[in-house]
Amino acid sequence: MEEKNAKIPSLKAQSAWLLFAKIVGFALSFLLPFLIVRLLSQEKVGIYKQVFLVVGNAITILPLGISMSAYYFLSREKEERQAATILNILIFNFAAGGIAFFTLYFYPQLLGKIFKSTEILEFAPKIGIIIWIWIFSTFLETVAVAKREPRMATVFIILAQFSKMALMVSAVIIFATVKSFIYAAIIQGILQTLILLFYLNSRFPRFWKSFDLQFFREQLVYALPFGFAALLWTLQTDIHNYFVSYRFGEADFAIYSIGCFELPLIAILSDSVTSVLIPRMSELQSQNEKREMIRLVSRAMQKLSFFYFPIYIFLMITAQTFIVTLFTRNYLASVPILMINLTLLPFYIWVTDPVFRAYKELGRFLLILRVLIFLAMTAALYFGIQHFDLRGMIAIVIVTALVDKLITTALAFRKLDVTAKDVYLLKDVGKTAAASLFAGAITFLFYWQFRETITNWGVSLTQMIFAAPKLSVTDFISGNLVLGFCALVFAPIYLFLMNYFGIIEENEKEKVKSLIFIPFSFSKKLFNSKKTTDHRPLTTDH
Repeated sequence: MEEKNAKIPSLKAQSAWLLFAKIVGFALSFLLPFLIVRLLSQEKVGIYKQVFLVVGNAITILPLGISMSAYYFLSREKEERQAATILNILIFNFAAGGIAFFTLYFYPQLLGKIFKSTEILEFAPKIGIIIWIWIFSTFLETVAVAKREPRMATVFIILAQFSKMALMVSAVIIFATVKSFIYAAIIQGILQTLILLFYLNSRFPRFWKSFDLQFFREQLVYALPFGFAALLWTLQTDIHNYFVSYRFGEADFAIYSIGCFELPLIAILSDSVTSVLIPRMSELQSQNEKREMIRLVSRAMQKLSFFYFPIYIFLMITAQTFIVTLFTRNYLASVPILMINLTLLPFYIWVTDPVFRAYKELGRFLLILRVLIFLAMTAALYFGIQHFDLRGMIAIVIVTALVDKLITTALAFRKLDVTAKDVYLLKDVGKTAAASLFAGAITFLFYWQFRETITNWGVSLTQMIFAAPKLSVTDFISGNLVLGFCALVFAPIYLFLMNYFGIIEENEKEKVKSLIFIPFSFSKKLFNSKKTTDHRPLTTDH
């Protein structure tokens, strides 16, 4: 048993590997939205957003949490039952994807009625194919993490993002059509499916022979309450897109969706922490180690606040420059929507999902809560499309999400027997908030005092590089200069205060130093080796 545990990487190591993988994935995917808004019209951007809104929601909703059950069962069951766990998930995902495909194949009018659009009808069967393949293939990352192989998960994430972006970027540059994106997505799904099957066969040999109907039912009993709750959460967070698209049309939906833009880094951090906490929380709950669970939750909140708080403050200050730089002036109307949408960001530090998944009974309560919140939100959105503009619609979403966050957080803390005395565990979160606000105040003064000056520098620089630059190119270069100078003001102040408060740990400092000095040490070794080679006496011994 000790040998087995020794082979399991620590939570910090697992999170670090996943974070590294997803940051690389973020870097690879960053180019796509930048190109799309410049090479497609607003109407085409709106249709593209609609297509992948459907795909994204379907692959999240239709598996009904069965894939996530791998975190629970692979950490508790013996090897023979682990293989059965995998097979059950594959069977369910394949069936769920098949239902989606045949629904859109035989009834493509469904999408036309949802979005009140005729253009999306021709894509319906192909969208069904993407959903079918992606539901099945995206289990690849989940199973590697559940198996506690973070390095393998890192490889899978980076390869998947690289191939996806290579296909998607090629599609937008060569064809610049929504149909080309769809074909690229289908090819990506096929490649990922082949890798998934190879990996599963290597880790769970002959897993396809391990079906156990009774265990399948047990797995469904555990997973479905969380799955339906996740379904309602997805609807709760995304149904506003359908209302807006139906009421305002493709062009306005493009404006709205850009305003609802979520930085991939935010989801990366949250997913990296949550995915490694789920199996650990399940293990601690089985041992009734509530104090350790509380410690891990508070630790995770601190790590998330280290990134979320400064990102929130920085983007609130530079929202207008951020939108124009990334998405051009055509999307200036997205700025107020972005600022309202950002309000939810500081509350993402509340880590509740791993706690809920560790207690079966919480899954049922979560399902009831999500039903009530979803019904209330749907009624509010129905009222909103008749009386509100785009800002009012996103405000409804934020208020609803905050209510959900507060209730689930309170319930999770109650389940863990958190008391008022435990507030000291969040002292570093308070220090992080203070550091972010102070750095933000200085940056705000700098931004409004020097933004125009730096922008003019950017215009001059652009004209020196290009003979007749487009306005979007000028805005991109100028905007990056403004954002860069603001970051140079914000980051040193924030990091200095975090270090002064003692929040940055010594081992983290050492890791940063090692990363910084790697190029220098490599160059030094290379120089010394060259020096030795150049002065080596010539002989004929060899």
